[in-house]
Amino acid sequence: MAVVGANVCPIESLDYEIVENDAYKQDWRSRGRIQVFHYQILKWVLALLVGLIIGLIGFFSNIAVENIAGFKLLLMSNLMLQSRYNLAFLWHISCNAVLAAAAAALCAYIGPAAAGSGIPEVKAYLNGVDAPSILAPSTLFVKIFGSIFGVSAGFVMGKEGPMVHTGACVASLLGQGGSSKYGLTWNWLRYFKNDLDRRDLVTCGAAAGVTGAFRSPVGGVLFALEEATSWWRNALLWRTFSTTAVAAIVLRSLIEYCRSGNCGLFGKGGLIMFDVSSQVTSSSSSPAMDLPSVVLLAILGGLLGALFNLLLDRLLRVYSRINEKGAPCKIVLTVAVSLVTSCCSFGLPWLTACTPCPPEMAAIGRCPTIGRSGNFKNFRCPPGHYNGMASLFLNTNDDAIRNLFSGGTGGEFGVSTLVAFFAAVYSLSLVTYGVAVPAGLFIPMILSGASFGRLLGRLLCALTGLDTGLFALLGAASFLGGTMRMTVSVCVILLELTNDLLLLPLIMLVLLISKMVADCFNRGVYDQLMRMKGLPYLEAHGEPCMRSLVAGDVVSGPLITFSSVERVGVVVDTLRRTGHNGFPVIEDDPFGPAPELCGLVLRSHLLVLLQAKAFTAHPVKTGAAEVFRKLAPFDFAKPGSGKGLAVDDLDITEEEMAMYVDLHPIANRSPYTVVENMSLAKAAALFRELGLRHMCVVPRTPGMQPVVGILTRHDFMPEYIRGLFLNIMDP
Repeated sequence: MAVVGANVCPIESLDYEIVENDAYKQDWRSRGRIQVFHYQILKWVLALLVGLIIGLIGFFSNIAVENIAGFKLLLMSNLMLQSRYNLAFLWHISCNAVLAAAAAALCAYIGPAAAGSGIPEVKAYLNGVDAPSILAPSTLFVKIFGSIFGVSAGFVMGKEGPMVHTGACVASLLGQGGSSKYGLTWNWLRYFKNDLDRRDLVTCGAAAGVTGAFRSPVGGVLFALEEATSWWRNALLWRTFSTTAVAAIVLRSLIEYCRSGNCGLFGKGGLIMFDVSSQVTSSSSSPAMDLPSVVLLAILGGLLGALFNLLLDRLLRVYSRINEKGAPCKIVLTVAVSLVTSCCSFGLPWLTACTPCPPEMAAIGRCPTIGRSGNFKNFRCPPGHYNGMASLFLNTNDDAIRNLFSGGTGGEFGVSTLVAFFAAVYSLSLVTYGVAVPAGLFIPMILSGASFGRLLGRLLCALTGLDTGLFALLGAASFLGGTMRMTVSVCVILLELTNDLLLLPLIMLVLLISKMVADCFNRGVYDQLMRMKGLPYLEAHGEPCMRSLVAGDVVSGPLITFSSVERVGVVVDTLRRTGHNGFPVIEDDPFGPAPELCGLVLRSHLLVLLQAKAFTAHPVKTGAAEVFRKLAPFDFAKPGSGKGLAVDDLDITEEEMAMYVDLHPIANRSPYTVVENMSLAKAAALFRELGLRHMCVVPRTPGMQPVVGILTRHDFMPEYIRGLFLNIMDP
């Protein structure tokens, strides 16, 4: 069982293993060269189509946020210029509350699984976890529009994390061969009606999501490799890179279009583009003297990142109890957090003193910023002055990050301003994540890290020659490493954002140190969220106690098996009274001299066979030819969105219950097996690496029953093992 959104959902595993039964063999025998070529081309077409769609969605989301938030901030700024402060505050807080309520209502009533970033759910899916609704069309709809409303509401959150989930949803919908539920079925997509090909396409979608968020194609590929997927191969590398390349090309083309001023209020700002290569430089003549300050920043970033994960874990447990009370409570909690955020963003600039504009900026009319986005917000300051806190809070998140990353502006934000902004953003990031809104953690961590890094740069300016903008960039890297524990992908994403390869050594150093420091205290934020949601994620390495256990220690009984030619009534009754999805098939008398394991049959295949009523009056082998007179190989493919066959859908008479059905044609003749005395840790490694759903445990000595039990994902979970052996596994 797992908590998805606020709903407790049953968890199953995905069938990543190729089921080598007669239906599979008949399918491949029936394919000619054209069909095989069609299948290979289809993989590339769908991958490129995913990149195209994600590029368009990323562009649409960014432009929607910039225009909605831009209109809101522009009108508030005009009211402030007219000294109508009360009306400006009322407009600010009411707009944010309405947008927050809209986002929460979408999540609460239409797509509960869309709340949060969605990266833990995507990681679990690519690990083999089939949680209901996490890639459904309703989830995709809420993910797009909920994140637009949430970011526009001024929450300290980003739409970048949800873009990964959005990419996975798009890829899943394209790769499931249409939908019988919505009347969309395409024969040319039938080759993708299996979990293995969908998994590869979802991996491409997750990588494209990072590209659509940060315009970072290589970073997207590395994110999928390092953080998202549990299985990787060279063929998938090429398709993933092609997908991200298409998404990047689409975004770049649309950016060029927006530079003509056709995208609304803030369209010229680009799409998550922090191009500061010409500004972030080092003025130090001896770079070695700057290393102690960089190491200090990395250590502090790792400590604060670990603290963030700890506090977030405690706070989300409180939020989960509130969200469980129903949709109205979700909306009320979201609006309450919105009110707190609005009061902070509008109130803190009142406590900040006005700063004279830099003469060179004032001379060209760039300071203060009026009627557009920029570094120097006037707020309530006299002519020729700007408010540093308002320049950070009363801006879109993208513009606030550009302000913090800007180089050559060491005195633009005072120490008190940076302290207050860091404390507010760090705290608001904690209280915001967990409300019923699609929310990402990338942007909050970049904002927190950039403000903290810039603050440290101001304090250490006498000891180092590094620019404060560079300190802000390294601070963002340290916070990302301390919370998410990603290194390679984050490093490349930041390099692609800043367009400066010279920063590579410093970013690498900061990420490595911050991750090592944070790993001493707790796990990464996405791993914590998966565990909190109850998603049964299989780690690359088993728990230490598994080395002292064997496979036979954890199998649970009684074991349910079928004969190779079984009575229909026995099969139907077993399916009705159990929830198992895999059953060993035993070859016994009169079809074999002694009982032996014939194969493994899936529940879904049994239901298809029973619905076709390929029955006989006597227990005889009918063979595959008899089955394929009534069924085609694609009838056994996994259905798309919507409900598949269930036992209650079968219409079998009492006379048919007494008949027999041959299971040989649909049984996987080569299931993976392990001996009962194999180390549980070794069995867990095999289970994960092979992407299995069922693993048969066979006896080590002959003359016994051919199967001792079946290992599933549940049997490798620490909670289950702890319940069996309290003396060897500490909680």
